[in-house]
Amino acid sequence: MSVRIIALFIAALAGVTMALQGTMNSALGKKIGLLETVFVVNLVGLTLLSLMLFVFRLGSGSISALSQVPWYLYLGGILGVIITYGVICSIPKVGVAPATTAIILGQVFTAGLIDSLGLFGMNKLPFNWCRVAGTLLMAGGAWLILKE
Repeated sequence: MSVRIIALFIAALAGVTMALQGTMNSALGKKIGLLETVFVVNLVGLTLLSLMLFVFRLGSGSISALSQVPWYLYLGGILGVIITYGVICSIPKVGVAPATTAIILGQVFTAGLIDSLGLFGMNKLPFNWCRVAGTLLMAGGAWLILKE
């Protein structure tokens, strides 16, 4: 099996877990509140990652290289909070499939922009007519899914 196929499978698995996580987090949000849920979700994640890195030593990088990282790369933590909040807030109002569709559409448009500009050190990939057509087809599919 090629590395690309394995990477795509892992990405699809991440998509499955995102839909499950969003649903579970939204259910928790109804019980304890939005910000409280975002806090708990991130605290549980921090606990798991702390165990993986510091107890089981599963990391493959060097945490001591943190001081050499550009400041804006730390914004991922803030973005994670915004993502979690947005998912928890939107799923109860529109449903899992429409919210997930909107999330994926936003991801694809943003990813295309990042690829075409080569932002954050990514390889520059042209946003050619095939990618534009694929994105527009996805947007059309999203419109059909969101249509009542």
